[in-house]
Amino acid sequence: MGMVLTTGSTGMSRSEGHHLVSDSEQQLVRYRPEGLEELCQATKFSRNELQIMYRGFKNECPNGVLDEDTFKNIYSQFFPQGDSSFYAHHVFRTFDRERRGIVTFKEFVAGLSILLRGSQHEKLLWTFRLYDVNGDDVITREEMLVVVSAVYDMIHGGFSQHGFQDQRTTADHVDHLFKKMDLDRDGMISLEDFMESCFRDENITNSLTVFETKL
Repeated sequence: MGMVLTTGSTGMSRSEGHHLVSDSEQQLVRYRPEGLEELCQATKFSRNELQIMYRGFKNECPNGVLDEDTFKNIYSQFFPQGDSSFYAHHVFRTFDRERRGIVTFKEFVAGLSILLRGSQHEKLLWTFRLYDVNGDDVITREEMLVVVSAVYDMIHGGFSQHGFQDQRTTADHVDHLFKKMDLDRDGMISLEDFMESCFRDENITNSLTVFETKL
């Protein structure tokens, strides 16, 4: 899932935006999924696929909602060689649109539908939200660095083996990419800048979406 962009001193906590929900609150939620027909219409999954996915979802989340810790545990199975927790946090944030600290089955399959079967435009919108860490509709260099660092942690296990040189390489990569995408040179990448850059340069698109099908 995702892209290729990493972590600097941004003043933002890696858990920023994660609103905790108590165990007692989660037990009260006991989410009941939407009807299958409605989910079929809202996503690009078949009725049979949704039934299979719901059984798996209920197995992992007996109370009917997915919290961030469970999501991180699931994600770590796909990237055992590194630390995927920070990247998983940002992916979870895109699924948890209401910032409640939980994801319902409907929200979960809606996110998967975009990542696995969405149009290029839909996937790029999701990618933009991934990099827009604070949700203010623009991407700053610092935000790009945060997410790219999370990618490096996940793929390479962080910077412990190669130290300062890897950090500089990551920062240089972000600087290069940010300059290419900040079309009006205002120090921010708007959604318009983002879309235009991606549609104009396939290399940018490929670098940003290289992990999008990994869940």
